[in-house]
Amino acid sequence: MSEERKAQLQSLRIEREEDAPRGGVPLPAVIAIAVAAALIAAIAVWLLLPRGSAPESAETQAAAQSAASPAGGEGESAAPAQSAPPRAGGLAASGYVVARRQATVSAEITGRIQEILFEEGAEVEKGQVLARLDDERARYDLALAQARAASAGANIEALRAQYTEAENVFRRASRLAEQQAGAEANVTAARAQLDSLAAQIQASRAELNVARTQAASAEDYVDRHVIRAPFAGVVIAKNAQVGEILSPVSAGGGFTRTGVATLVDMASLEIEVDVNEGQIQRVSAGQRVEAVLDAYPDWRIPAHVEAIIPTADRARATIQVRVAFDERDSRILPDMAAQVTFLENRN
Repeated sequence: MSEERKAQLQSLRIEREEDAPRGGVPLPAVIAIAVAAALIAAIAVWLLLPRGSAPESAETQAAAQSAASPAGGEGESAAPAQSAPPRAGGLAASGYVVARRQATVSAEITGRIQEILFEEGAEVEKGQVLARLDDERARYDLALAQARAASAGANIEALRAQYTEAENVFRRASRLAEQQAGAEANVTAARAQLDSLAAQIQASRAELNVARTQAASAEDYVDRHVIRAPFAGVVIAKNAQVGEILSPVSAGGGFTRTGVATLVDMASLEIEVDVNEGQIQRVSAGQRVEAVLDAYPDWRIPAHVEAIIPTADRARATIQVRVAFDERDSRILPDMAAQVTFLENRN
């Protein structure tokens, strides 16, 4: 082909748009704009969705699919999923384990502790001796009162002997006077002596009763130096030591003790809870209760409402409820924290 022919064909060529230089938006900017738009759309969808709705978990979807699929099928059997029994529903409250019978054991008198016969955690019976006070002076007073009583008794015996002799004198004087052998004055004197001795004997008997009463009082005072358990229980605290002064009335300071031991009747343990005034209508006497101690969260203890205290706490707007255990256990201890659920009565 000649050069002239090629030139003519070259002049007839049409240029395409791809060959022209582009003046639009660069590709990285377009990608950035697309990503930003996707993020904005995702945020808008999240804001429009309800808060309680959440995508079902894989386990939930699988359970739904298995429930929706028809039962049967060769080599397949539909079995319901096993789940733990739900916890009993009802009004919940919290409180503490307390003892209905708890006492700080002390003496009725003031004295120095001479002996202590227990340790913390000891189980004691009613009337068991826990401690003794120094009773030396009290025993001296008891011995003196007993001696006075013995002296009064001996004095009565002496007066009785004199009375017997006076009776004989009076009979003899009366017989002589009847026989005109004795003076009537002798009879009068003998009668007067007899009456005087009778009065002395009566006074001595009264003195003997007084002496015996004083001896009994002194003996009781000696017995008050012995401290005994007022009821059967467990000693949870030892409040005094040998040599300290014990007094039922606090004298102030740290040298006088008002109690020697703290005793708890473990059979009287129960739970005290505070129920809001607005929920008290859901609680009734004898209602079944399920208690859980914070120390044993997996142990559900059956209990029941023992009593509803007929007064409200004005500051906290609560009413106190006493919950008694249906069964006793050594793991239940005073002052343990507890959660209780008042079970609803279901018809």
